[in-house]
Amino acid sequence: MNYIGSKYSLLDFLETTIKDVSGYKDGDDYIFGDLFAGTGIVGQTFKSKGCTVIANDIQYYSYVLNKHYIENNSVLDTEPVKKLNDLPPVEGFIYKNYCEGSGSGRNYFSNENGMKCDAIRIELERLHKTGQIDDHLYFYCLASLINSIDKYANTASVYGAFLKHIKKTAQKDFQLELLPVIPGKIGHTYNEDVNTLIRKISGDVLYLDPPYNIRQYCSNYHVLETIARYDNPELIGVTGLRNSSAQKSRFCSKRSVMSAFEDLIKNAGFKYIFLSYNNEGLMTLASIKEIMSKYGKYDFYTKEHKRFRADTDKRRNITDDSTTEYLHCLIK
Repeated sequence: MNYIGSKYSLLDFLETTIKDVSGYKDGDDYIFGDLFAGTGIVGQTFKSKGCTVIANDIQYYSYVLNKHYIENNSVLDTEPVKKLNDLPPVEGFIYKNYCEGSGSGRNYFSNENGMKCDAIRIELERLHKTGQIDDHLYFYCLASLINSIDKYANTASVYGAFLKHIKKTAQKDFQLELLPVIPGKIGHTYNEDVNTLIRKISGDVLYLDPPYNIRQYCSNYHVLETIARYDNPELIGVTGLRNSSAQKSRFCSKRSVMSAFEDLIKNAGFKYIFLSYNNEGLMTLASIKEIMSKYGKYDFYTKEHKRFRADTDKRRNITDDSTTEYLHCLIK
């Protein structure tokens, strides 16, 4: 998925630095915490290297993705879901609220793809509730649906707005593609506030990748959240936002980010803590250093990183094509 803050392009930098600082090698059995997991790319990587991964994210769609990647460990029998792509279209919640043909005024998906998404989502829920598929296969297919439908979204990148006309990639006929299963040790996945969860878990290496700015993920990916939950929420405004007040992160507020960050570091039961952050975030380099240095030996490493652009609006004040990515390191 094309995801804000994705560390896909920085994996080599993260792996090398974490290995050098912690001394852990590929194949070593240790507990790796990934508590702002997003699409799960970092947790997947360390699972494949032999770690037992603890993944967490406050967004439910992210929980679904990581529930599959971190807790599924073997090839699953997909016979019960082989006909999902052949289901007849259904005028369900997605079509009625996110497709222009329904009269909603929203244009996130083509009419056909919205109805196909509904058909698959409804059938997955039916199969799960009737016991025809277990949790493992349910989250496997639901994660695959979230990942697949995102490729057909009629947006510039995120779901903060939709495009007026259906773009070429969104016109293609939607096909559910099953995600890979990552071999490795079976981990644990959570859908909790990170400052609450940190008091309940412990491990060896903790990786933190919190939001850097005021943009809330719950607003940028609200459509995927609704597909994941399929809970028929009341939608508001032109873009059809759901009520996500319970999912707003304290790391997206200048008023609360410092206290939330220190609380997290203070209560982390991990020896090695790594924080990804860039030079344009709400927290300054000096403030991060000050907090982390209170709890052990601190250092940081840097790498230039291509900026994520969700649009091509030249009126924005941001002109640089890259940012400096910092990996802050603490040995408690």
